[in-house]
Amino acid sequence: QVQLAESGGGLAQPGGSLRLSCETSGFTFSGSSMAWARSLPGQGLHWVGGISDTGGDPLYVDAVKGRFTISRDDAKNTLYLQMNNLKSEDTGQYFCAKVGVPTALNTAQHWGRGTYVHVSS
Repeated sequence: QVQLAESGGGLAQPGGSLRLSCETSGFTFSGSSMAWARSLPGQGLHWVGGISDTGGDPLYVDAVKGRFTISRDDAKNTLYLQMNNLKSEDTGQYFCAKVGVPTALNTAQHWGRGTYVHVSS
């Protein structure tokens, strides 16, 4: 069956970095568009960024542009989110999803369970 498993969350200081991974199985990862989303304290689920299956440049929400980088390793069926210059407002639960459209969470077909990122000094 389809599985997505995020890892790499934890505690980071403001200005620090974390790298999230999303290991997948049960579907053709190389032919799938993928997205990262986050649930911030007291808020709903927000799109962070996405990457298509065709190798185009990833797209990001303005709040993370220049700080976060999405990449994928099709040989390992794994999606990554490199997060640099972390801010306290980045604290939240981060999810990966298999999506139909990289910028549209409402096209998500499968979700992981998430990994928690806490940015604090």
